[in-house]
Amino acid sequence: MTAIYKRELKAYMTSMIGPLFIAALTAIAGVYFVVYNLRIGYPYFSYVLGGLLFIFLLIVPVLTMRSLADERKSKTDQLLLTSPVSVGKIVMGKYFAMITIMAIPVLIFCLCPLVIKTGGTAYLKADYASLLAFFLMGCAYISIGMFISSLTESQIIAAVGTFGVLLFFYLLDGIVGMLGTTALFSFVGFLGVLAIICLIYYGMTKNWMVSAGIGIIGAIVLVLLYVFNNSMFESALPNLLSAISINAVIEAFINDQVFDVTGLIYYISISFVFLFLSSQMIQKRRWS
Repeated sequence: MTAIYKRELKAYMTSMIGPLFIAALTAIAGVYFVVYNLRIGYPYFSYVLGGLLFIFLLIVPVLTMRSLADERKSKTDQLLLTSPVSVGKIVMGKYFAMITIMAIPVLIFCLCPLVIKTGGTAYLKADYASLLAFFLMGCAYISIGMFISSLTESQIIAAVGTFGVLLFFYLLDGIVGMLGTTALFSFVGFLGVLAIICLIYYGMTKNWMVSAGIGIIGAIVLVLLYVFNNSMFESALPNLLSAISINAVIEAFINDQVFDVTGLIYYISISFVFLFLSSQMIQKRRWS
């Protein structure tokens, strides 16, 4: 794993991707820091992180798009798949390399609350808690981008797909507010979610029989639940989408100065799930 980590980190730093990611995130944060904290005088550096949330959607796909898609396109993944290194170590080596790139600007951000403190009132605990949440959110974003990169050999498709997924999570709170709360609406919505899950499973396994079986069984279960107890579907879909909101966690840190331990665990869980799925995609190609 160490050899893969060093190889990937060197590849990022000797190409334009790593320096561009670090420079873009640091420069934009610097602009927000000067405006919000130095000129306007806001005592919380976490406001800067709130301004970076959308920027993150644009630059994370650039960082993750080549992680697995490029290996697949250039056929160098065959060397990795036939090496004695386990699939988990391959994935983790690449993942830690991208996390290292992201950690560099985050470490630079850690100096900003100290600068605020030298000029007046600062809330170091709240700011560093927000930085921790921001970093873990970035880890979750990177794991999602890595999984999408494992699904294709095109870096462009990987980047666009990652941006689309992250944009969905970014807009999720607003989408939830526009959804209906009736039982029928949630029932139809769950059928749509089930269809998406079946399509994703088919894309990963190419096994239409199992995908169709999952869809049919899931649809039967949903229909039975709706027929015998449709009240359980009232507001069920909006509540579910609110529960999986990624931005809600970081916004609680930034806007409410709440240290949400369950939210941090949620970020770590997202990273674990998508790293596992990435490993399974590579494992599938190893034995296919």
